Amino acid sequence: MFNLVLHEPRIPGNVGTIGRLAFAMNCTLHLIKPYGFGEITEKEVRRAGLDYWYDLEIYEYENIEEFWEKNPISNRHFFATTKTDKVYFDAKFEKGDFFYFGREDAGLPESIMDKHKEGCITIPMTNDARSLNIANSVSIVAYEALRQNFKDFK
Repeated sequence: MFNLVLHEPRIPGNVGTIGRLAFAMNCTLHLIKPYGFGEITEKEVRRAGLDYWYDLEIYEYENIEEFWEKNPISNRHFFATTKTDKVYFDAKFEKGDFFYFGREDAGLPESIMDKHKEGCITIPMTNDARSLNIANSVSIVAYEALRQNFKDFK
């Protein structure tokens, strides 16, 4: 369906929760190292992902360059950030799109966003909150993509 890309995730429970979401939506989960924890086999990751973890289509990469070698950049790659004015619900998503989410403590690197400004999207907030939890952000964007393409998945 869609590709969920976590760039250097820090919190194992978030990865597990996003893995569970990816399974529920038939998405592929891509994890780019280094992590802020040991391995994805850790108890905290498995607990949040429940028994879905072993049926999930998941790939790990040593760095973003390895990821792009296997998944070349195109206009179907979207980068979630608080540093753009383009709201996610104005983007037109298609089956197979890639949605990137950065570290919980820092977001995506500026160098990535600067090179791909046209693909940057944001989730609007109506007050001065710095950001949303990454698992919530992934859910919001992924379900908007599903909403836009739901007829193709029935």
